[in-house]
Amino acid sequence: MRHDDDGSQLKVRRMKVTVDVDCTPTEARAFLGLPDVTPIHDKYVKTMLDSFDGIASAEQMETMFKSFSPLGDAGMRLFRQMMDIGLSGVAGKNGDKS
Repeated sequence: MRHDDDGSQLKVRRMKVTVDVDCTPTEARAFLGLPDVTPIHDKYVKTMLDSFDGIASAEQMETMFKSFSPLGDAGMRLFRQMMDIGLSGVAGKNGDKS
């Protein structure tokens, strides 16, 4: 409870307001003052796609992905374990015995 100048109690009423905004991601970034990282994103995607062009084998693909992993080999092992756990869970739900 809040109190008035004379010490009497005032009842506080609260109101919840919801505002829906229909805008594009570009408009939302501009409204919130966030930077436009589209050129950086485009360059990153182009670099990634270009790096896939020279890959001829699974070993080359694995080497490339290891270089992307922040933890190197340990990160790749952790990722592989997570994928194995996820896939075994899916197989268990479907009744498959792999």
